[in-house]
Amino acid sequence: MATATINGTLLHYRCQGKPAMPTVVLSNSLGTELGMWEDLAYRLARHFHVLRYDTRGHGASASPAGPYSLDLLGRDVLGLLDALDIARAHFVGLSMGGAIGQWLGVHAPHRLERLVLANTAARIGTPEGWRARAAAVRATGMEEIAAGSPGRWFTPGFVQAQPDLVGAMQANLRQADPEGYAACCDALADADLREAIVRIPVPTLVIAGALDPVTTVADARFMQEAIPGASLASVPASHLSNLEVPELFAETVDAFLLG
Repeated sequence: MATATINGTLLHYRCQGKPAMPTVVLSNSLGTELGMWEDLAYRLARHFHVLRYDTRGHGASASPAGPYSLDLLGRDVLGLLDALDIARAHFVGLSMGGAIGQWLGVHAPHRLERLVLANTAARIGTPEGWRARAAAVRATGMEEIAAGSPGRWFTPGFVQAQPDLVGAMQANLRQADPEGYAACCDALADADLREAIVRIPVPTLVIAGALDPVTTVADARFMQEAIPGASLASVPASHLSNLEVPELFAETVDAFLLG
């Protein structure tokens, strides 16, 4: 298992493809880990050096005590790039990973080649909602969050058709560290990039799930209109669109990154 100590904490990461190729960083959503990118990583590894990592508080990365902030999560990515001697990279982030991607686009565009923002928003949810979720997780653990996750992540048809995948995702969420999850909720509570994203100068693709109840097509359109030159693609999926329509998602990302 590959790890690096970044900003005082241990981050777990995995690399695929030839290091001499351009690098693509894949950043996971809240409550998931780098395994969510398995299909996309293997496809991209034909043309790219693929770097996946577990956001702090998730997967095999450490869960240090908070507070966390979007600034800290973004600096974790920059620290990991520095540790691996990667000057510039493409970045693909979904949901919370997409918020991290927006932060990088605003604050460290010189480290980015192209940016993919999937199933995310410049302002995800409300501060009150995130703080309430963080408090609930700290009080009672992950069970309630895990029980409701299929409805947030997938369409009903996909839940029925893919019970093994959905069950595995729920199992991972049940085993997540409550404090790490809650600290990331706190970071999202304070994250508002609606005014800042107009400063993103790198080529950007926004991917929306047409059936996503969490980060909507309207959220995606706001980002596409705010970020200079950004393009928008909609896919027939809910929130974890890379898992619900993996081939279409991979084709869309691959085509954009290859220009």
